[in-house]
Amino acid sequence: MTRKIIALLMTIGLLSAPTVSATQAEDINSFTLDNGMKIMVLEDSSIPNANMYIFWKVGSRNEVPGITGISHFFEHMMFNGSKKFGPKMFDRTMEAAGGANNAYTTEDMTVYTDWFPANGLKTIFDLEADRIANLDINPVMVESERGVVQSERTTGLENSNWRTIQEALKSVAFAAHPYSWSVIGYESDIAAWTLEDLQQYHKTYYAPNNALVVITGDVKLAEVKALANQYFAPIPAQAPPKAVRTIEPEQKGERRVFVKKESVSTPNIMLAYHVPATSHADYYALDLLASMLSEGNSSRFYQALVDKQLAVAAETYMPMSFDPNLFYVLGVANAGVSAETLEQALIEQINLIATQGVTQQELEKVKNIKLMDFYRTMETINGKANTLGTYELYFGDYTKLFNAPEAYNQVTPADIQRVAQTYLIKANRTVGVLAATEESDK
Repeated sequence: MTRKIIALLMTIGLLSAPTVSATQAEDINSFTLDNGMKIMVLEDSSIPNANMYIFWKVGSRNEVPGITGISHFFEHMMFNGSKKFGPKMFDRTMEAAGGANNAYTTEDMTVYTDWFPANGLKTIFDLEADRIANLDINPVMVESERGVVQSERTTGLENSNWRTIQEALKSVAFAAHPYSWSVIGYESDIAAWTLEDLQQYHKTYYAPNNALVVITGDVKLAEVKALANQYFAPIPAQAPPKAVRTIEPEQKGERRVFVKKESVSTPNIMLAYHVPATSHADYYALDLLASMLSEGNSSRFYQALVDKQLAVAAETYMPMSFDPNLFYVLGVANAGVSAETLEQALIEQINLIATQGVTQQELEKVKNIKLMDFYRTMETINGKANTLGTYELYFGDYTKLFNAPEAYNQVTPADIQRVAQTYLIKANRTVGVLAATEESDK
């Protein structure tokens, strides 16, 4: 990290916090149980709390047509009863111990998050072990949660233009890879999962050898090891899940999709470009390019589109992923601005970077923003747990987390121009248009 960036971070207080400066790669302890479950521990007594993040290596990427959305469904089912703790008792038991929880599902993984006073660690181990080993997949609860997920899908598409256009665009941008469907799945598949589908999926993907556990906070390694051996070690390993073998073929020409949604007041334009997996060396340059285009009032999109009233909003999104994925650009047109005008304005800003490059000053600005966000995340025990697990899985090694500031810092203006020229090109682009009416043939 350059001295200029260090000085900036110290000025705003990000490097002065003891929790940030004290966290080093050597502070992380890890061990693996005989059943294959890997557990990482970061002792941090800054507050008398702790957390447990369980990263299950299963997401929509692991599904096949007929059972799409099943990974997300388990995010619901895992809270609905097991052998020792019956329906709704997971939340009640945790709350009684002063804790809280949440979960999220992505294309690549499903993550369960528990936050609690440090003296509740044993209770959390007990709760998690029970639903891993003894989840009750009964017909009544399955049908109840099936209805919840169906409603979530319907209302999500009704209320989110982003979700509506992204679902249609992904299905066109990907010709072969399972990233082509949304995490919530197809409506017909949600209605069709069988008990056998669910039981087999849980047995395969919720096996201890398919999990990474990260515990941070006011805990001791010896205590965590003892509880892990008591509660998690007896759960038997299963045969490893089948590898995802499909490789998306190279896109060799622009693709387009139109979605009609009568409630849309102005057109939404989404562009998507194929980019490498997160573990690829170009990740940091692409991440900085995304920020350069859309982060803050001085970004390219804000200055050229929002400030000039071509767009109400313009943003970028690049998910972390195990396999090559998409770099998204979304613009929402201002009143009176056509879909064609907004699309060309978005593409023009991207092409300017590809043809003219960026200045060192502009790059330094987004590096500083990225590093400030990075250190802010690492100030909390929850941020540390989530980031440690994320780097371990997406980058293949949690120690790369501690090299991230320097990896961002090493990106040059030439790198930004190169990735724009390599990936953000017409032949690699899929365009989605969401509007109330479709333009007639000319």
